[in-house]
Amino acid sequence: MSTTEPARKPRGRQFFANPGPTNIPDSVLLATAHQTVDFNDPNFIAVYEACVAGLKRVLKTQQEIFLYTGSGHAAWEASLVNLLSPGDRILILESGYFSLSWAAMAQDLGLAVQSVAADWRRGVDLAALREALAADKGHGIKAVCVVHNETATGMMIPLPEVRAALDATGHPALFLADTISSLGSLDFRMDEWGIDACVGGSQKGLMLPTGMSFTGVSAKGMAAHAASTLPKHYFNWTNMLKRPHRSFVGTIPVSLFYGLQESLRLIEQEEGLENVFARHTRLAKAVRAAVQHWSGNNGPQLFCLNPARYSDSVTAILMPEGYDADALRAVALQKFNLSLGGGLGPLGGKVFRIGHLGDLNEPMILGTLATVELAMKTAGVPHTPGGVQAAIEALA
Repeated sequence: MSTTEPARKPRGRQFFANPGPTNIPDSVLLATAHQTVDFNDPNFIAVYEACVAGLKRVLKTQQEIFLYTGSGHAAWEASLVNLLSPGDRILILESGYFSLSWAAMAQDLGLAVQSVAADWRRGVDLAALREALAADKGHGIKAVCVVHNETATGMMIPLPEVRAALDATGHPALFLADTISSLGSLDFRMDEWGIDACVGGSQKGLMLPTGMSFTGVSAKGMAAHAASTLPKHYFNWTNMLKRPHRSFVGTIPVSLFYGLQESLRLIEQEEGLENVFARHTRLAKAVRAAVQHWSGNNGPQLFCLNPARYSDSVTAILMPEGYDADALRAVALQKFNLSLGGGLGPLGGKVFRIGHLGDLNEPMILGTLATVELAMKTAGVPHTPGGVQAAIEALA
């Protein structure tokens, strides 16, 4: 008989520092625990319409929104099949794992993909984007696709500069943006920035369970949709427009709308959207201050090397050579009940990620950083102690 003791689960509430899904406020959890209602009931339709109006305010748009039961990947597929036709060429700005994922999806759907390559640690050179657009004399590129905030690398791409490149070259391509890990955490202005389609999901800055996503679509995007011929049914915007809710082909996830109603109240009324952005910036600076302090003594360092592109919703942290990020994450989880994000794709085992988006505050960030430092000491990872104090100084 084995004498090995079973693993003991640490006591206390888990500190959850993944970059998505994120922590859900108690009031939102309670709101989603709503009895089943008929989604055609006038009382629910009032909630639904208020939620759509609130989403438009967060997106800063007056244009069309389509919603789906599905994660952010569903919204990306919906956008591609509704805007494009077989063989159309799209240009994707490389930013990390998720830009590669969207490229693979587009190829599977029968689209031609052209990429603007990038160093994942420094970010795409927008001069290279302008060159690619200027070289496309025949306007064969039908859409430019950008991940606003690359969750895998902790890097933000400045969307106004992408719009400026399109305008400077006079290129008519549609401008598509992924806001999944930026919306409700970083400023996003769909109409002002001339974005033709943006995708978002419920489980990050909106502080909801996973399972609902949406696409904002401009008038130019709707005109492209009228000419698109890629196969679609469940995601077909034309079919959705015929329904009373102007979204969803099939059953509507009513409980998520009660949660979204509460989430929008917290964002807009209890805190204020601009204050939400300021809080994310403040907490992100504290995380980066801690990591920069740890980097001494050959310690972990910020994966993103471009300060102008730092993400305010997630920080990716590169481990020292010869040390496994997943082993550190296991120590943090199994010994101290702290859940951290792992590296994605080629960054697996090399990077761990701290999500600082959604429902969080200074004590939660400081507790997370203290426990990361404790896990590093326990696992024998080289670092300069005192990262938490550096974070406190950044916050103070």
